[in-house]
Amino acid sequence: MQIDVVDELRQPEYTGDNRCEPCAVLNLAIAAILGSIVARKFRLGGLLAVGVSIALIYLRGYLVPGTPTLTKRYLPPAVLRWFGKEPEPAVASGLGGVDAGPAIEADRDSTAGEVATFEEDAAVATDDATPAADGDGTAAGGADDDAIADLETFFLANDVLEPCEDRDDLCLTDEFEAVWFGEIDPLAASGVDVEAAVDAFGFDADPERFELSEHGGTYRLLSETGAAGRWPSHAALLADVAASRALASWTDDWDAYAPETKGEALNGLRMFLETCPSGGDVRMGEEVVESCCSSHEVIAVTCEDTGERLFEQRLADVDA
Repeated sequence: MQIDVVDELRQPEYTGDNRCEPCAVLNLAIAAILGSIVARKFRLGGLLAVGVSIALIYLRGYLVPGTPTLTKRYLPPAVLRWFGKEPEPAVASGLGGVDAGPAIEADRDSTAGEVATFEEDAAVATDDATPAADGDGTAAGGADDDAIADLETFFLANDVLEPCEDRDDLCLTDEFEAVWFGEIDPLAASGVDVEAAVDAFGFDADPERFELSEHGGTYRLLSETGAAGRWPSHAALLADVAASRALASWTDDWDAYAPETKGEALNGLRMFLETCPSGGDVRMGEEVVESCCSSHEVIAVTCEDTGERLFEQRLADVDA
């Protein structure tokens, strides 16, 4: 019976790794004040009040109802940084470089912005992944080591995208979409493991140096030095790995690009999917991304049947 009561009080969304330290400190201060007030009349009652308050904070993450919401809305960014928390929740943008690359200039790409970023403090080194250059300084396969100058031009030139027939936008060509899903289907059956991810993004490193982890539906590719990428869902990771395999057979120089460049291109390409890798249609709309201490709105492309998110970008970046 006591265990049932504890389980009912426990709120995993606000405890453990999701615990908001600023919220906890604020509530502990409130508990201390309440305890001191009660102790003026009844010392044992004050100790009991503090003890119960600490237990509630431990189990629920807060004492005062509404604390998480108030913290996300009103706590200054500087205070969050004191506790090692980022003011903005991390957006799962796939694999890519720290700086954003060029966006595709299509109507749908007004949501692209920073198409691929490492969301962690450290990124895996990719120097070893740079392909050997020919005598003229161009990487083997004809691709330049630098980021693709313009994603729209790249995809149009390689018949990956084409103008849509029914709207002023870009769409996947039927031929490339068939090749892409030809890679998605067997990969979905076998599953995406570390070796498949490392190979798809072109890391010249032992797959054993990497780890593919899942937390709250978000997937991260981790190296010994940090996180190499973050995907909002298994469907997004599956789409990227399959697209990389498809592009390797579809274009002559895909394997010559660095992992960051591949990640940038794949994240931008993923938003053109009109069928979810796990089946069903996709929809685009505004949603909310939350961390323990903050939240913001994003433009998201989501699978209608499963709710898996394929693409997301901060709405503030779109408006800017």
